[in-house]
Amino acid sequence: MRNILFLIFLCIAISCQKEINQENRIKEDVTYLASDELEGRQTGTEGEKKAADYISKRFQELGLSKKGTKGFLQPFTFKPKTNPHDEVKFDVNGDGTITGNNILGFLDNNAENTVIIGAHYDHLGFGGEGSLYRDSIKAVHNGADDNASGVAIMLNLAAKLKSQNTNNNYLFMAFSGEEMGLLGSNYFVKNPSIDTKKVSYMINMDMVGRMKKDSSLAVYGTGTSPIFKQVLKSHNDNFKLIQQESGVGPSDHTSFYLADIPVLHFFTGQHEDYHKPGDDSEKLNYDGMYLISDYIFDIISDLDNNGKLAFRKTKNESESTPRFKVGLGVIPDYLFDGVGMRIDGISEDKPAQKAGLQKGDIVIQLGDSTVTNMMSYMRALSVFEKGNTTKVVVKRGDAEVEKVINF
Repeated sequence: MRNILFLIFLCIAISCQKEINQENRIKEDVTYLASDELEGRQTGTEGEKKAADYISKRFQELGLSKKGTKGFLQPFTFKPKTNPHDEVKFDVNGDGTITGNNILGFLDNNAENTVIIGAHYDHLGFGGEGSLYRDSIKAVHNGADDNASGVAIMLNLAAKLKSQNTNNNYLFMAFSGEEMGLLGSNYFVKNPSIDTKKVSYMINMDMVGRMKKDSSLAVYGTGTSPIFKQVLKSHNDNFKLIQQESGVGPSDHTSFYLADIPVLHFFTGQHEDYHKPGDDSEKLNYDGMYLISDYIFDIISDLDNNGKLAFRKTKNESESTPRFKVGLGVIPDYLFDGVGMRIDGISEDKPAQKAGLQKGDIVIQLGDSTVTNMMSYMRALSVFEKGNTTKVVVKRGDAEVEKVINF
């Protein structure tokens, strides 16, 4: 009798447990992925493998089917580049090779076409070449915004799409090797586990965790399909949208655009913790992340009945980007749409700091060149070499301030 009563009590206790709300786990996902335990998730490390295990388990919880070559995983082996102009060689074995893992989960609605929703999950580990951290003390680069934020929104969208918008299939992808040069997305496009000719479009999220007070949201790739601009506008009730037409940029959507797939890339801007140990989970704007997830879901919903989207090539803005030998040592505000180049952060012991420039200053002249936007700023910077001295004029509040820059 005692055993029967225990079983009855156990059944009642289990039935009373609150079901996990899969659409309310953004902060939980970021907190784990950006924890010290994962040691910065550098490609090929134990920390990245722990992150891959976590994302695979989340895919399983969400009822996604395995679409990698090894369960949810798509391993790829490569030898890092020694010459930045060389192409990375995949599937090589030998000294110095690294193995990363893309993670692929599939929502099969028996539809003709598939939408790819992706975000990279690797970061810089303890720093290395891509780090902007200048202290000699070793520190974990947790990468909460870059890019645990994108992975968390991707998982949130998987929960939302579980039984809605069923006119497309959905392939959810967490890419490895992004910080080393978009390696995971590049490898997938060359070795796809689905028919990429039936991919309608690709959505990428990279650094979507620090929406600012003015609610700026950058969307790249808006010119890669004729329908995108109209759809983005019709569902925007919350954001100051900064749109860029080009499908080429420094994140994984580029790999898909180069395979003639329409792309949209979402980004909330750089900040002073970019590629530094200070990019931690407690600094993220989680309310903003839920707003972004809802916005992307509304866009997907609108496109649900449109079939396979038409692809359109865009001007490759990176081809016209000037090359420069020196820098001011600032973090530009890529979401600033006023006249000039707004400074969003100042690096220590660099020309801008030494000259007395401040966060929030808007560069309106560099040398003899007027600065009206990011491209004109880069053109102005490209004429200088190490050892040169010039003047810079910034707008600080209502005043114009002139300083001397020593490169």
